[in-house]
Amino acid sequence: MSFWSYLSSRRQQLLVDAFQQVSLVFQCMVIATALGIAIGVLTYRSGWGAGLAITSTATILTVPSLAMIGLLIPIVGLGVAPAVISLTLYGLLPIVRNSIVGLRGVDPTLVDAATGIGMSRSARLLRVELPLAWPPILTGIRVSTQMLMGIAAIAAYASGPGLGNEIFRGIASLGSANALNQVLAGTIGIVILALLFDAAYVLLGRLTIPRGIRV
Repeated sequence: MSFWSYLSSRRQQLLVDAFQQVSLVFQCMVIATALGIAIGVLTYRSGWGAGLAITSTATILTVPSLAMIGLLIPIVGLGVAPAVISLTLYGLLPIVRNSIVGLRGVDPTLVDAATGIGMSRSARLLRVELPLAWPPILTGIRVSTQMLMGIAAIAAYASGPGLGNEIFRGIASLGSANALNQVLAGTIGIVILALLFDAAYVLLGRLTIPRGIRV
């Protein structure tokens, strides 16, 4: 069977797998973004705190994804849970690092001016520092998303959702007529989804970053 014939015959299942992949990555990115920015806000003023946050999240990233999921299976079982936990942890480093860099890069004179007009610390953070730090934070989110889109394929090892199931089925049936088609369909699908996510982030950047501070 040709690749295009395979896509046509498996279209419904591939669309379901693609939707599950998008849903998994999106949910994990929402959690990782919230946690990553929170960690950045709590640690960027402290040299040792920021260093600890970056080192800790970087250490998580050194654990092989297959091993991470394998370690989580006895604790949380198969399915979505180990995939969500592992992807969220893997997505933290770029967001934490860029949040710290972005917040530290805010012009101190602007913060002083905000203090001078009576803004509280939380108001300065929400209305001055975070908006100015948003461009590097968004870059970190983009990097994390691209990374997680590929790592999410490993979730199929723990019966997780997504296009990784197509890839694993192909690998398990190497030598069969459709093995290569399955691997190609899953891989190309993941690449296309990653590009669509990135295009969405570009649009988000244009909508949320003032033209004067775009890089």
